[in-house]
Amino acid sequence: MRTGRIGVLVILVAAASLLAACEDRAGPAAPSGARASNGAATREATTGTTGAPDATARFAPQVRKHAKRAGINPQLLMAILYNEAYKPHNPALERAWQKIHPDAAFGIANMHRAAFDEAKQGRDFADRDWHELPDDPDLAIEAAAWHLHDLARQLPEKWSGPYTKDELLALGYNAGAGSMKAFARGAKPGTVAQSYLDRLHDNWAKAGAAVRAG
Repeated sequence: MRTGRIGVLVILVAAASLLAACEDRAGPAAPSGARASNGAATREATTGTTGAPDATARFAPQVRKHAKRAGINPQLLMAILYNEAYKPHNPALERAWQKIHPDAAFGIANMHRAAFDEAKQGRDFADRDWHELPDDPDLAIEAAAWHLHDLARQLPEKWSGPYTKDELLALGYNAGAGSMKAFARGAKPGTVAQSYLDRLHDNWAKAGAAVRAG
């Protein structure tokens, strides 16, 4: 029995170290001024920048389906999935990490429990549970789409900030609705939110290519 507990502890510590390392590597994004050509973006959408298969682009059919139903930009939804791909989305690792950090996010869209529970209200996945997200990418994408839909409904008709609607929704996805509305009024994002926006810009062309090609 004692040996079994030690084994579980070792696994949890290893999982925590791996996920923590991934979060550390996420860091600030590179400057987003450079834009790839359409050809380069298409290659990245199918193979990634290193030539390896792109694990995120394969979700393009689900992204298009759920974005259309939720009335949001599919390129935005795909770009957010790329933003959230900084850590391995392995169900066992995610659950091990959650045992150490109960407020951790689940699934390929890195959704927290409160956001998921709000997004599912009155929707066709209302009977689903947040704990299912690591095993069900389609559910994760559907929930993320409707969460973005709900954030869009909270935006004012006009805003003074320098951001587009999609940029504000991405900031809201990362920092919450209250911060999103503050950015719409002209508040400056902090370091974490700005890094998220920079990564969105970096992933934007690749996301568009993935949605068109998938």
